[in-house]
Amino acid sequence: MTKPKRKRISLALQGGGALGAYTWGALDRLLEDERIEISAISGTSAGAMCAVVLADGLAEGGAEGARKQLRQFWEGVARAGNSNPYRRTPTMAFLGAFMPAWAQENIALWADATSRLASPYDFNPLNVNPLKDVLEELVDFERVRGCKALEIFIGATNVETGRVQVFSKPELTADHVLASACLPQLFKAVIIDGTPYWDGGYTGNPALFPLFDVKATNDIVIVQIHPIEREGAPRAASAINARVNEINFNASLLAELRAIEFVGRLLDESRLPEGRYRKMLIHNLSEAQALTPLGIGVDLNTDLSFFNTLFDTGRAAAERWLGEHFDALGERSTVDLGAMFRDAPKGGEAKPLR
Repeated sequence: MTKPKRKRISLALQGGGALGAYTWGALDRLLEDERIEISAISGTSAGAMCAVVLADGLAEGGAEGARKQLRQFWEGVARAGNSNPYRRTPTMAFLGAFMPAWAQENIALWADATSRLASPYDFNPLNVNPLKDVLEELVDFERVRGCKALEIFIGATNVETGRVQVFSKPELTADHVLASACLPQLFKAVIIDGTPYWDGGYTGNPALFPLFDVKATNDIVIVQIHPIEREGAPRAASAINARVNEINFNASLLAELRAIEFVGRLLDESRLPEGRYRKMLIHNLSEAQALTPLGIGVDLNTDLSFFNTLFDTGRAAAERWLGEHFDALGERSTVDLGAMFRDAPKGGEAKPLR
């Protein structure tokens, strides 16, 4: 019996520190599904790390190799967060160590205040970054660059121009991924070819436009960590700061989605030259508020049990998403961009991005 043709998708992976373990779980379930083929990935920060780890495992051992490699990576991050005291300090600064919620929030607030008075050039002069060790130990970047199964795009922020810089697969090294995840309050800018780079989340979280040229598919599945919408205005200082961060890290994504909606609408109205533009089909694989309760420090936790909880959440979300939206792939968006930007809900199963 002939197997049905696999549906191809592009993935857009948001950054979010330790919350990237949710993306790990979602990817694990997608890789398990033989009906899905991943043609391209655009990733930022933790999403960028997931992208190169997946590509490395895929090149070496197919889908099962990618699943195995992703697990080894997140277990490696957890070990780095619980290593000797010298390495523990910068790791805690980047992702945080496991602790009660109240203590985690207070320490996060203290770290935020401290970062406004001292820079990483002062408190981390050696620029120690345990994630660099984890990446270089686990990922064969020569194999990533040679992976023929999918395209990869990694977003970082050019410090000098304030614009997004997208690195493609043929040039990728550990430095490109670290640039995508470089929080300037904690680490020195990553210098690549004489140019300093910071976290890509400021300008493309994740960047969608590189996926417009992926001819294999029009479907973009966003694995979203930061919810766009929340009810009410936060009052506590920590909640206000957390919501500000969410808004900032979603700003570039919303701008690109607005452009996609505009072009799609003009195509539907036959107001653009046929063949010059493509209508992208947008999907969202997110747990929204269930994934990220409002507060500072939730994304600063390297405890393996926390990672495993997020992994399970991501797998369950992907399972539901596949059950509800698989048939729509290649046919229609399951995110109603019109409802999001023009307050005009449409029929069918499309929903506003949340």
